Amino acid sequence: MPTIGKRTAQRLALYLVKAPKEEVAALVDAIVKMKERVRFCSQCGSLSEDDVCPICRDPKRDRSVICVVEEPGNVMRIESTGEYKGLYHVLHGRLSPLDGIGPEDLAIDKLERRIENLGVKEVIIATNPNVEGEATCNYIAQALKPLGIKITSIATGVPIGSDLDFADEMTLSRAFRGRAEIK
Repeated sequence: MPTIGKRTAQRLALYLVKAPKEEVAALVDAIVKMKERVRFCSQCGSLSEDDVCPICRDPKRDRSVICVVEEPGNVMRIESTGEYKGLYHVLHGRLSPLDGIGPEDLAIDKLERRIENLGVKEVIIATNPNVEGEATCNYIAQALKPLGIKITSIATGVPIGSDLDFADEMTLSRAFRGRAEIK
């Protein structure tokens, strides 16, 4: 499984071998139910138990703004901040020519249709700050430019609690470009 290394996988396997049969059966049942119930939202592509996710159904959300993210997990992370009140659009990946992932493999055409149908005024691109994420951000920005809407990207920079000695040049560069006035 992604993000689970060999040692963690071994610990999980040993735990399951030692666990009571009922506990393992309950876990298996929960996984099967999740797989049966959870799907991708037909509008934004995030996770949902219904055809349309709660965020897309929420009439209080600002429909003039769409935040573009790579994966459904990104929606959860942004939502946990309580800062963003608009809609989302999940690409389900990022441009990666080395892995054979091109623009046609992402939901960019669907994004363009949503922008036009909803009358969106701003698209916030929140791709990961790595080479593929930057390429994806730039591609989307160029693709959406003809629509005449505001296109922004989230600021990136030095993480809170970190040290400038540990920041790479790209991070520091983005931090300076994304600086904000202190009031």
